[in-house]
Amino acid sequence: MSNPGEADLTPITDRRQLAAWFAAGSKPRSAWKIGTEHEKFGFRREGLAAPGYEDKGIRALLEGLMAKGWEPILDNGNPIGLKRGDASVSLEPGGQFELSGAPLADLHLAKVELFGHLREAHEVAGPLGLGFAPLGFHPLAMRDQMPWMPKGRYAIMRNYMPRVGAMGLDMMLRTCTVQVNLDFGDEADMVEKLRVALALQPLATALFANSPFLEGKPSGFLTLRGKVWTETDPDRTGIPAVVFEDGFGFERFAEHVLDVPMYFIMREGRWIDAAGIPFRAFLEGRAGNALEGQRATMGDFADHVTTVFTDVRLKRFLEMRGADAGSVPMLMAKPALWAGLLYDDAAQKAAAALIRSWRVEEIQALRLAVPKQALAATIGGRNLRDVARDVLAIARDGLKARGLGEEVYLAPLEEIAASGLTQAERWLARCAGAWGGDVRRIMAEAEV
Repeated sequence: MSNPGEADLTPITDRRQLAAWFAAGSKPRSAWKIGTEHEKFGFRREGLAAPGYEDKGIRALLEGLMAKGWEPILDNGNPIGLKRGDASVSLEPGGQFELSGAPLADLHLAKVELFGHLREAHEVAGPLGLGFAPLGFHPLAMRDQMPWMPKGRYAIMRNYMPRVGAMGLDMMLRTCTVQVNLDFGDEADMVEKLRVALALQPLATALFANSPFLEGKPSGFLTLRGKVWTETDPDRTGIPAVVFEDGFGFERFAEHVLDVPMYFIMREGRWIDAAGIPFRAFLEGRAGNALEGQRATMGDFADHVTTVFTDVRLKRFLEMRGADAGSVPMLMAKPALWAGLLYDDAAQKAAAALIRSWRVEEIQALRLAVPKQALAATIGGRNLRDVARDVLAIARDGLKARGLGEEVYLAPLEEIAASGLTQAERWLARCAGAWGGDVRRIMAEAEV
């Protein structure tokens, strides 16, 4: 998402510009990087409430990190994010604290980055009486107990979300994810990577299931975050069938994005509400009074792409988005899984062969089944636990082929596949046993 003053103001005069925008992300293998992003819930050690922006809360966290060399990103004069080099710290609507890591050459560097971020964050958070818990869905707070961050675009989204889905506000306020960003070589490579990643995203959602609680009680879901995304906004979420159609490529995806409703555009540092207007209508001058006198720019399109919330998102790289946040080993396992599958030719071909017979309708049905069933869900007559073993073997071979010793980061996923027990199921066992039903205890035990 562009920050004030950063957007590309080039007018869109030909739709070929849109396909070319995606194509510009193509890179030679030697330039492929790994970028990891993760979110975590801040909580006050006394009382466990989510911290607000003021009163020794999120703003103080940001200002504390500014003293460590991070530069502020401002919205209407308020610090709402930070930048340092190619990395950034940003805020989700409910104050979820996110590290968007720099593009790095290998997973070992990603680990150094993660540990450095957590060290700095705790150095600032400790004196404020704050801790951090990476979980897929807030286990304690009701929706109206979560704060709202002072970001202009969130006010627009807050008004729009209830019009299109029952759980959009929960997505904004009460969920946290871990994702990895990976590169592609050319259009054909992008297509194969995107298809493999979308087909296997329900498996990733199952393996990373880490949100079984709702407002202090078991919810009936193993990934409540996974459920939330099925009831957020059908126009921009899920597993788009177009990706699996013959002839799919940059141009077809650009056409798909044009029909996704917008949220906003930015002009002169001000967010303009465009909620519900398809980008195609804006581009063709059919947006009505809301955007009267405005002309679509490449910056508008780039911002719009970031509001397409498919389980894997194509930008100028690929974002694998379908996983709950979790423990530090699980935060490292996410990039390991996908780099292992997609950064080695033999592994990518093996993964593509594994999912070749799956129909898109089966994949979409699997995505709906996973929030409750996790690894017990089935596709093609196989349960996901069995599929996971095959996929993890491919990923391990892919990482071994890189020759960097990165396969060690798959260990927590391999243990989940071997035992059949997700993080969520282990939390439920703790709740029924050692916690005596007191879900509040998860905050300390999940803390990073």
